[in-house]
Amino acid sequence: MALQPGQGNLQPLLAPGQQMHYLFHMEIVLATGNMHKKQELEQILSGHTILIPSDLGVDFDCDETGTTFIENSILKAQTLYDLVKRPVLADDSGICVEALKGEPGIYSARYGSDGVNKMSDVERYELLLKNMKGETNRTAWFVCAMTLITAPYKVYTVQETFDGTLAEAPYGGGGFGYDPIFIDALSGKTAAELTEEEKNRVSHRGKAGKVMNSLLEALS
Repeated sequence: MALQPGQGNLQPLLAPGQQMHYLFHMEIVLATGNMHKKQELEQILSGHTILIPSDLGVDFDCDETGTTFIENSILKAQTLYDLVKRPVLADDSGICVEALKGEPGIYSARYGSDGVNKMSDVERYELLLKNMKGETNRTAWFVCAMTLITAPYKVYTVQETFDGTLAEAPYGGGGFGYDPIFIDALSGKTAAELTEEEKNRVSHRGKAGKVMNSLLEALS
């Protein structure tokens, strides 16, 4: 595979008694200014360097006009790629609630916003709990759509979910966003109660990132 400047490099990985193998390393620009997302993806894609637009002095903004997570993910990735002309990764994610017909969905980060003033994470999940007061169907799931663009016309997209239910009140001090009110179906803990390692194994972003890791390995 021919590499363009800044795209990546092959580093030798040799253990005693083993033949030479190569570890493919890529610098990837993440289409976000959200440091929580950057930190999670640095752990999930630990073999690669994750940058954000501000690291390159790039002013990045994208109107999320898509109607699905995948559409918005592709839109953000393409917008950033057009600016930086190097490998980029975009993540569009949110929480969907069955009793609310899939809301907040793609509007999770803007839930309750009047278009001018953006609510904090706590204000958003408190609003969601208020809108679910008295509702017995607490089924919910996170969705994460990731899009990787490595070159023009080389676009790779994956979408994964994280199944669970909504808690009646927030628990846990970790995570971000809606994590304190989302109960993982497998462990019975909120996403905010999981360790970083536990969350990355079962979360929507962790599972999508695992597929992206496999894809990056294949591209090497």
